[in-house]
Amino acid sequence: MNRLSDNGRGMLLMIGTMAAFTFSDACVKAIGTALPLSQVLVLRGIVASLFIAWMAARLGAFHHRPVPRDAALMLLRGLAECGSAYFFLTALRNMPLANATALLQMLPLTVTLGSAVFFGEPVGWRRWLAIAGGFCGMLLIVRPGTEGFNAYTIDALLAVAAVTLRDLATRRLSPALPSMQVTLSSSVLVMLFAAGWSLGEDWQPLDVRLAALMLGTSLLIVIGYTLSVMVMRVGDVGFVAPFRYTGLLWALLLGLVLWGELPQPMTLLGAAVIVAMGSFTLWRERQLRRTEVQDQVAAAGAKTRRT
Repeated sequence: MNRLSDNGRGMLLMIGTMAAFTFSDACVKAIGTALPLSQVLVLRGIVASLFIAWMAARLGAFHHRPVPRDAALMLLRGLAECGSAYFFLTALRNMPLANATALLQMLPLTVTLGSAVFFGEPVGWRRWLAIAGGFCGMLLIVRPGTEGFNAYTIDALLAVAAVTLRDLATRRLSPALPSMQVTLSSSVLVMLFAAGWSLGEDWQPLDVRLAALMLGTSLLIVIGYTLSVMVMRVGDVGFVAPFRYTGLLWALLLGLVLWGELPQPMTLLGAAVIVAMGSFTLWRERQLRRTEVQDQVAAAGAKTRRT
């Protein structure tokens, strides 16, 4: 039997990552309003932060001390993570799982747009068309002016904006900064944010069902973080990254099986458009990086021949 290639392992790890995060979201949705959202985030944050701290220590992430610029960017990233957790989970508890998940698939497009606007990164006409197409897909999902467009839809869109800010801040961090240190700082900030928020709310006791769901979302977050670290170490990122869209397939399946949520045809069409445009953007960025590397190698070779 042939050994699985690095890209094959990366693909499976990415599928597992998205499954873990989506099942974790499903646990939060199943908890619903039985527990305050702040309580859910604190309890889950304790488990996740302890595990990430252990993993960071095992990987030697604490040996690197961030410079002031990186520390400021980590703070900004953590605050964006707080916003994304609040807005997304608020939306998730009040709208179909697939709809909320589909809107998050806008991220490759919004990050590309943000990089062009704020960092001046060049974006060709093909990716501009993909971004425009992705936003048309988003409009098919939210359908402004219809009964389904409400405050929770806006929460989901604000979550997309917050995650975009988080990813843009991540792009500006120094390459030498360990990723686990960055992840831990954001996890702790979300936990502290939720702890402060929870002071104004009454914590609720956990029965067997709620305890099982809390344990489930906490363990699945840990599994998701573990697999996300592993996936970055295996395979070609350009090949593996598009499989993040399998999270939408998991969301469709879970929504249908657990809550009988069957997305409307316009929602499915919008999700398909977003996935297609996002996949093209990821593919195009991969092609441009490959061309850039080839040009650098060619330039280095020409310089060597001249000396």
